[in-house]
This record gives sequence, structure tokens and C-alpha cells, in this order.
Amino acid sequence: SVPVRLQIAAIGVDSKLMDLGLRADGTMEVPPAGFPAGWFTGAPTPGELGPAIIAGHVDWKGPGVFYHLATLKSGDQVTVTRKDGSKPVFRVTRVSRFPKDQFPTTLVYGNLDHAALRLITCGGSFNSASGHYEDNIVAFADLIAAAR
Repeated sequence: SVPVRLQIAAIGVDSKLMDLGLRADGTMEVPPAGFPAGWFTGAPTPGELGPAIIAGHVDWKGPGVFYHLATLKSGDQVTVTRKDGSKPVFRVTRVSRFPKDQFPTTLVYGNLDHAALRLITCGGSFNSASGHYEDNIVAFADLIAAAR
């Protein structure tokens, strides 16, 4: 069942989820505005085997859905509601910052032997010349409660 809602109490996130695919250049689409967050349809559904991917903006003419993502701590919980009403729960294991030109593709998207979640946004310094942040923030989380 596809994910439709994301809740992260520790940082005040309660967002609907939109579908994200691939751009013509093969990179993942991003949401068209600061809200909502989006689920990458080329990755597993949250709660299924492998790394589910949810992306959102840190800001967009004001704070975005993942404005406080970098402040998540190990142990914080993330709940994803799926269309069938099931709600897999994940526990954050780490939050890391990576330069965009050194993004750890395999670490984020690679095969896993368990259900996991990756939350991705921008971070670090804002480059006013390019209009983009220099880094990505990735929160890594593992399934702790199966969909119910």
C-alpha cells in the first residue's frame, strides 16, 4: 500500500505525501513547493524490505516541511500512514550531512536486508549565486513496528 502521510512528532512534522519519480536526467524529482513531502516511487514502500525514500524542502519562501530535519536525534520515531490504513513506525538511527557533490548514493538507495527509511532535504551553507544549498541532510531510520 502506498504511503499517504508522514508524522515526526519530535520536529512537528505532519505532512501528506505526494509521489516523486525521476527527472529526464535520471535524478529524483523533488516536491514543487515547501509542502508536502514526497515519496520516491522508485524505492520500496515504507515498511517493506529495503530503503524507502521521502524527500522534502528545508525551506521555500519560509520554512519547509523538513525545516528541522537536521535536529532529529537517534531514537526519534517516524510514522508513515499508508493508503490501506497501516502505519509502520521507524526509529532514527543517525542524521548526517553530505556535500551534494559527494552524495552517498549506495548508502542511501542501496539494497538492505531489512525495512528502512531515508528522509532527505537540503542543508549546510546556502549558495546565493547558484540559489541552492551546498549539502544534503539525510536521516536514516529502521523499522521498529510493522504496519498495523
